[in-house]
Amino acid sequence: MTETDIGELLTRALGGDQAAWRSLVRGLSALVLHIARSYRLGDADAHDICQNTWLTLAQRSSALRDPAKLPGWLATTARRQALRTISAARREIPSDGHDAVGPLPSPEHAVLSSERDRVLWRAVGTLPERDRTLIRLLATQPELTHTQLAQRIGVAPGTIGPLRRRTLDRLRRALEAQGYDHA
Repeated sequence: MTETDIGELLTRALGGDQAAWRSLVRGLSALVLHIARSYRLGDADAHDICQNTWLTLAQRSSALRDPAKLPGWLATTARRQALRTISAARREIPSDGHDAVGPLPSPEHAVLSSERDRVLWRAVGTLPERDRTLIRLLATQPELTHTQLAQRIGVAPGTIGPLRRRTLDRLRRALEAQGYDHA
């Protein structure tokens, strides 16, 4: 197709001539698809870009000042569509169907979790002060090193491991005394 042919076809197409539209789409879609694929997009994305490019032309035909320049306008529009597609894909996080955070808990699960937490923290409240402090630090700041934990509690760093074990044993026994088993 020459620029003159393209200009005439576009003018007729914008005037409502469906045959002119078909001729333009048939003649220039390969160009649009080639541009979309040059961005290493899959076939589905490339065809979506092609369709959106033609839709943009139909919606904004007044943006094209010179009908003979349609191939360049289509190429620019397809490039912009491809960049938008790539940008949107970067914001999406592919998933295997399971959310990283997980599904929202059911009301039953929320109630049970709340009850479990209440029982746990009530049992923690029965422990000696140093044990309560250690449990709170472990629960709220798990990134703390043994040295940092030791500084916060006021003990030697080498005692944190045995202290943690004894504290968790005391907590387990307190829970068992309330009727909860360790399973």
